[in-house]
Amino acid sequence: MSHAHPGGSGGGQGAGGGGVAIPANAHRELAEGETYRPIVPDAPPPAEITARSLTMGLIMAAVFSFSAAYLGLKVGQVFEAAIPIAILAVGVGVAFKRKSAITENVMVQSIGAASGVVVAGGIFTIPALYILDLGVNLLDTFLAAFLGGCLGILFMIPLRRYFVAEQHGKLPFPEATATPEILVAGETGGKQAGVLGISMLVGGVYDFLADALKGWNLHLATHDSLDRTVSLLGGAGEYLYEKLRLVVRLDSLTAFIGLGYIVGLRYSTIIALGSVLSFVVLVPVVFLFGASMPEALIPDPGRLATMNEWQIFKTFVQKVGIGAIAAAGIIGIIRMSPVILNAFKLGAEQIRRRHGGEGEARRTQTDMAMKTVLIGLALVVIGLAVFFSAKAGPAAGLAGLAIVAVLAFLFTTVAGYATAVVGTNPVSGMTLITLLVLSLVMAVIVPLEDATQRRDAMATALIMGCVVCTALSMAGGFVTDLKIGYWVGSTPRNQQRFKFLGTLVAAVSVAGAILLIQMAYGFAIKDPATGAMSPNPAVPAPQGNLMATIIQSAMDPTQAQPWALYGVGAIVAIILALIKVPPLPFALGMYLPIQLNVPLVIGGLLAWLIGRSSKDPKVVDERGKRGTLIASGFIAGGALMGMIGAILNLDGIGKPIRFVSIGGVFVQDPKTGAWAADHLADWVVQYGQFIGLALFVGLCVWMYRYSKAAARD
Repeated sequence: MSHAHPGGSGGGQGAGGGGVAIPANAHRELAEGETYRPIVPDAPPPAEITARSLTMGLIMAAVFSFSAAYLGLKVGQVFEAAIPIAILAVGVGVAFKRKSAITENVMVQSIGAASGVVVAGGIFTIPALYILDLGVNLLDTFLAAFLGGCLGILFMIPLRRYFVAEQHGKLPFPEATATPEILVAGETGGKQAGVLGISMLVGGVYDFLADALKGWNLHLATHDSLDRTVSLLGGAGEYLYEKLRLVVRLDSLTAFIGLGYIVGLRYSTIIALGSVLSFVVLVPVVFLFGASMPEALIPDPGRLATMNEWQIFKTFVQKVGIGAIAAAGIIGIIRMSPVILNAFKLGAEQIRRRHGGEGEARRTQTDMAMKTVLIGLALVVIGLAVFFSAKAGPAAGLAGLAIVAVLAFLFTTVAGYATAVVGTNPVSGMTLITLLVLSLVMAVIVPLEDATQRRDAMATALIMGCVVCTALSMAGGFVTDLKIGYWVGSTPRNQQRFKFLGTLVAAVSVAGAILLIQMAYGFAIKDPATGAMSPNPAVPAPQGNLMATIIQSAMDPTQAQPWALYGVGAIVAIILALIKVPPLPFALGMYLPIQLNVPLVIGGLLAWLIGRSSKDPKVVDERGKRGTLIASGFIAGGALMGMIGAILNLDGIGKPIRFVSIGGVFVQDPKTGAWAADHLADWVVQYGQFIGLALFVGLCVWMYRYSKAAARD
C-alpha cells in the first residue's frame, strides 16, 4: 500500500477558511512516523461551543427523540439520526451565511445524536412497563434513560483514545464515514439540506394524509379482515384466506421505504423473509394441521377454526419468533465472547494508562480529566444506588447496582468495538442477558410469594435493564461521534462535556414520547375472546413486548409458557447461524407483522436499482448519496407527522383529528364522551386499497427519479 505524505492533506482549513478536504490518510493505517492531521488544525481554537451550536443541538435532540421513538416503536428499528442532523446543521449554516462552521456543526450533530441512542435504549424496556401495567412513573423512566446515558458516556471517555486514535485506519467506523463528507460539503454549499427538506415534506404529507386523515388505505393486503376493505386480489384473496389463512400485507408508509433504503436490499430481504416464514408458511401450517399437533406445541387447538390469520400469528407463531430472537441474541454473545474478553482487557489497560489530562498540548487529543470522569462516575453510581434502593429496597437495590455497573462496563467495550467494526451494536442480546441475570438475582433476594411482590420485582428489573440498555446504546453511538470529531478536528473534551446536556434533553423527550404514544394508541390490546394481551399492530413495540414476555416468564414460574414454540424458534435461529444467514434480523422479521417488513424490501430494492443505474462510479455515488438524503427525509418527515397524528388522536384533548379526517367516521361514546373512529367512509372501503397502491407506486417512482436527478450520465 502506498502512503501519502505524513499528515495527508489535512490541516488546510483552520478557523478562517481556505480549502476544505478530508485528509488522504483519514481512512487508512498510518505509516511509521506518520501523523494524522485533521481538517481543522489544533490552533487557533475554532468556534465550537456557540449559542447556535448549543441551541440547534438541543432542538435536534428533542425533535429527533420524538420521531425516532415513534418509528422505533412501530417497526422495531431506530434510524441513525447523525446524518439528517448534520445535513440540517449544514443547511441552517448556509442559510445564515456562516463560514467555517464545520466544528460548530460537529457539535450540533454530537449533541443532537443523543436522541437516537437514548431512544434505542428506552424502547427496549420502557414499553414493557406499560404492557405489563406495572404502574409506570414518568420520573422513573426519565432517570433510567438519563443515568444510563451518563454511564455510557463516562465509560467510553477513557476508551476514546484507543478506539479513535490508536486504532486509526484499523477500525473502519462505517456509521461515521458519511457524516464528515456531509460536513465538508457544507463548507461549500448546502444543497443536501434542500433535498432533505423536500423529502421530509413529501414523506410527512403523504403519511399524514394516509395514516392520520385516512385519505386512502395504507394497509395494502390480499385480504383485509382488519379494516374490512375491498382487497387487492378480490375473490382470489378471499379464497386463500378461507382455505389457508394466507394473507400478505404491506403498510405503504414512506418511513418504511426510507428505512429499507438505508438498511439495504440484503438485510431488508432477510428481515422480510422472516415475516414470509411466519405468515406464508407457519400460519397456514398451524391452521391446517394445528388440531393434530401435540398440545404442548399448540395449546387449545380447538379454537383454530374460528381464528383469523392475525390471531393465529400472535397466539402461536409469534412465540416462535420470540424464541428465535432470544436464541439469536445468545448466539451473538457467544460469537463475540473473544471480543468481549479482549475488549475488557484493552479497556482496563487504557484506564491504567491515565491518558487524557486536561492540560494536554494538542487540543484535538484533549479529553476530560480522569479525575473529573471518576467523580462523574461516583455521582452516577450514588444516584443509581439511591434510585434502585428506593425502588427495591437496600439489599436488592445494591445487588442490582453491582450487576448493572459490571455488565455495563463489560459490555461497553463490546458496544464500542462492534460499532467501530461493523456499524451495528448488538445491544439486544446484551440487554436480554442483563434482564435474565437481574431476574435470577431478584428471585433470590426479593420474596415473590404474591402477585404484588412479583410486579414490583418485574418493574425494578426492567428499570435496571433500561439503565444498562441505554448505557450500551450510548457507548456505541458516542464512539461514532468521537470518531467524526477526530476526523474533522473537534475538541473531544467539548464533545464529552456537552453530550451530557444532549442526553438530558433526549431522556426527557423519550420518556414523554413513549408516554404519549401509549396514551394515544396503547402498546398492547386485549383479545375479547381470551382476555389475553397482545401487541398492538399500530405500534407493536417488538423489543418491549419481547422483554415483557421474558421478564414475566422468569419471575412467575407458575405461569404456563409455550416453551415448545420458543424451542422451535431457537432451532430456526441455530440453523440460520449454521448456514451463515444472520439470525437476528431474520428472527426480528418472524416476530414483527409482515406489513411492516415487506415495504423494507421495496426500499432496499430502490437502493439496489439506484446503485446500478449507471456504469460511471461517480454518477452512482452522487445518486446514492441523494437517495440516502431522500430516505432520511422520508424517515424524519413520516415519523414527525406520525407524532403529530398521535397528539391529535389523544382522548384527553377530544380527538381533534375528527374535524379534519377525510376517510374516518368518528362517533362519540354517550357514556364516556370519548370520540372513536367508528368505521371508514364507503369510498375508502371500496377503493382505498387501489388508490393506496397507485400512490405508493408513484412515490417509489418519484424517489427513484429524484435520486437519479443528482447526476446525469
